[in-house]
Amino acid sequence: MPKTRFTLLAAAVLVAGLGLTGCSEKRWCEHDATDTKVSDRFCKDNTPGYEWESGSSHKKTRKPKKH
Repeated sequence: MPKTRFTLLAAAVLVAGLGLTGCSEKRWCEHDATDTKVSDRFCKDNTPGYEWESGSSHKKTRKPKKH
């Protein structure tokens, strides 16, 4: 029984670690007014006018409507 608990605990720690790694790669710092990516130090220093952004880095483009 103790071996099973250790295995489950190790698996949980591994999954949690992988999840955190994936999340950190999807975050970047942007200038608020222009939505331009900038150095992370602006957001780390809490510089006004800069904020963390996350999600897809690709801008969605709208397809023109067909008449």
